[in-house]
Amino acid sequence: MGRLTVGALRGVLAVVLTGTVLVQASMVWALGNDPEEGSLPLTPLRVITILGMVTAQVALVCVWRLVTMVRRGTVFSHAAFRYVDGVIWAIAAAALLWFAVTAINAPGQREDPGVTVIMGGIGLAVLGVALIVLVLRMLLAQAVARDDEAARMRAELDEVI
Repeated sequence: MGRLTVGALRGVLAVVLTGTVLVQASMVWALGNDPEEGSLPLTPLRVITILGMVTAQVALVCVWRLVTMVRRGTVFSHAAFRYVDGVIWAIAAAALLWFAVTAINAPGQREDPGVTVIMGGIGLAVLGVALIVLVLRMLLAQAVARDDEAARMRAELDEVI
């Protein structure tokens, strides 16, 4: 990855991380100061929003670390798995939180259940993203195994020579 690409990605990650912190702060403030009004229970939705921002932050930090590893040329190592696993778990947790939002919203959609079905479909799509990252993790595992095998073969060749 080039310096420009890494810099641009880190800039985007920093802006999104800052945005999630601001959303969390506003939700924490709202928990203590804004009264419950309307038909939806706001407190559970605010707590879910706070937790959802945590999942985004975990994924952002893991991606930042992976970008650093790519830049250093150390991504094909066993250390990368911890960050890829962090992304997978963060995405899966976000999907579960989305399903919780869907369940909270469902009673208000009795006349139009299509909204609940669409929201459920979005949750499944988010789980699909977690599965795609899991497949990419498997590809990383194969690359690390091949890199280890190549290093072992180089060492054997060095002994012969």
